[in-house]
Amino acid sequence: MLTRLAVLLVATTAACSNDVDSDEQARRAYLGLDPSIGKALQLGFDGFNAASSANIPAQMMAGDTAGTLTIAGQVDHGASDNKGMRLSVGMVAYTDGPFVVDDHGDTLDITYDTDADTALQPALTLTLRNVPDGTLDGTLVGTYHLGNDLDGDVTLDLTFTGEIEAAPNDTVVRTPGTTTVTGTARQGDGSYAVSVEL
Repeated sequence: MLTRLAVLLVATTAACSNDVDSDEQARRAYLGLDPSIGKALQLGFDGFNAASSANIPAQMMAGDTAGTLTIAGQVDHGASDNKGMRLSVGMVAYTDGPFVVDDHGDTLDITYDTDADTALQPALTLTLRNVPDGTLDGTLVGTYHLGNDLDGDVTLDLTFTGEIEAAPNDTVVRTPGTTTVTGTARQGDGSYAVSVEL
């Protein structure tokens, strides 16, 4: 009787398991961050447009559900129409809320944090060429700490290419729909290939 009960418990546990392979874990870890990529770029441009010295004013945005995203760093100054930005990406309990992970409509809600030391935060580097009507390229590289529905870390290694354009009040913005984001998200032994348009 005990043996049959043990077998039943094992079978029931296996049937209810929501385990996924490591690559799928990496995909899920990235999906909750995906909306923040465009936000980080937007804050970077906000800082670029607000800068009056090499240090940009720190730019902050709330997550759609909770937490904060902060972009800080430096921008090139001078007469050149090519500008570089070296920025840090800070997150505190950041989440844009539950997101769908499969065809069954299952959802996860992951919170993201980064190191409190800006030197250890994900690095966002952007190069703007032929400002204001030119191109942009850059990278986002670094580690985010996961919480809530998924534990561990996810490390992004992303590349950006796109176009920029002049905007009102002598500002510069990304041309909508022209930014391509490619690269990888790694979580544990898993890897997910990122390819999105912004």
